[in-house]
Amino acid sequence: MVKKFARFEEIILVLTLALMVLLIFGQVIGRYVFQTAPSWTEELARYIHIFQVWVGASYAVKLRQHIRVEAFITRLHGTPRKIFEGLGVLIWFFISLFLAVFGTTLVMASFQHGQVTPALQIPIWIPYLAIPIGGAGMAIRLIQQLVDIWRGDFDKPESEEIIG
Repeated sequence: MVKKFARFEEIILVLTLALMVLLIFGQVIGRYVFQTAPSWTEELARYIHIFQVWVGASYAVKLRQHIRVEAFITRLHGTPRKIFEGLGVLIWFFISLFLAVFGTTLVMASFQHGQVTPALQIPIWIPYLAIPIGGAGMAIRLIQQLVDIWRGDFDKPESEEIIG
């Protein structure tokens, strides 16, 4: 199930990147070749980018690629390292859980008010949906990371390491 979720994230990130590039390319061609471009392409590209950021944040947790200061913590070994690593991940977990819960509240409120986006005229709760999805994805991944830390695994997954 976890591997399927990771694969789903990868597919979403790649497809939305390709779509966003096409939309922006079309916007540029429209402006400079035809002197006019539809406004909805810019808005859609913006909302796609928002989803990429939130889904990408969850995926980056899986790969342990978020920026962090390791100068102090890498000098520790054994139980002290587990405690500090675990404490950091636990704080991060509560922040992502906060984002998931209050993001859901924002989505529900937007749904009830019926606000729509300016150009596309889609319900605004759809772009806002990225917040609880990203927060929940990070929270799930952080629980997995907490288990790994407690088992003594402090390293990034080698099979999927993207930055050395």
